[in-house]
Amino acid sequence: MRLDDFDPSNNVRDLGSGGGGGGGGFNLLGLLPLFLGRRMGCGGIGMLVVVGLIYFAMSGGLGGLTGGGSAPQATSGATTGAAVCNTEARRFTCQVLASTEQTWEKIFAAQGSAYRAPTLNFYQAGVRSGCGQATSAAGPFYCPPDQGIYLDTSFFDELAQRYGAAGDFAQAYVIAHEVGHHIQNLTGQAGEVTRRQQSAGEAEGNQLSVRLELQADCYAGVWAAQNRQYLEAGDIEEGLTAANAIGDDTLQRKTQGEVVPDSFTHGSSAQRKAWLQRGLNSGDPAVCDTFSGTI
Repeated sequence: MRLDDFDPSNNVRDLGSGGGGGGGGFNLLGLLPLFLGRRMGCGGIGMLVVVGLIYFAMSGGLGGLTGGGSAPQATSGATTGAAVCNTEARRFTCQVLASTEQTWEKIFAAQGSAYRAPTLNFYQAGVRSGCGQATSAAGPFYCPPDQGIYLDTSFFDELAQRYGAAGDFAQAYVIAHEVGHHIQNLTGQAGEVTRRQQSAGEAEGNQLSVRLELQADCYAGVWAAQNRQYLEAGDIEEGLTAANAIGDDTLQRKTQGEVVPDSFTHGSSAQRKAWLQRGLNSGDPAVCDTFSGTI
């Protein structure tokens, strides 16, 4: 994927190792099912709290296109701005973020709203976000209270080596998926899901989480479709390979030897591929309604 036309985004911070904003008791919206414990084994994620998206229930009301969540908070001592994009992996990530900013600004403007971009936070090993403490084992995640995306770029190596999902577009899909969660925060969709989960049983609550994740996959596809001129041969295949590699069924089969559909929180490999492809085929976020009908 060629993004040379994009200057790196300025909405980035370097939190170093174990740094970051204040604590909190909120769940993390990540690319991977957290319960699988990718590096540390089941139960060893190293999170302070994984208790549901309480933040959304506390934020009250559906936000509309410019609502949902509080403004990002500055972090004392953090390095900010495009100067943070000082490695090849970081620079590409910052360019992807810049392209998502332009894409969603255009989409929101067409609907008469202003887009408020998330902040991308680079860290190493561990981080303290507005959602609590996390280690790199959590994978990339979005934190609603501070509207931040958190990423240890070593995840890209693991994505390629452990999950067989190499390539720059696979990396771009990771970022675009987390931006998709930011869109859900702004529109209030994530808050609505949390309110419904509070009165739902475990299986129904998991199914709502799956629908939320698949919508973020679809939004990633919308972003890619809106930037099709920057795609190279094989890019779409890279993205679909990544979506397939991180499906709940594929990961459960590898880690525990059996598939338990009622425990899915992110969707099967087939579902993740299908919704990413749906966004890619259309380029219209209106097709990303995962909450009506079957998925």
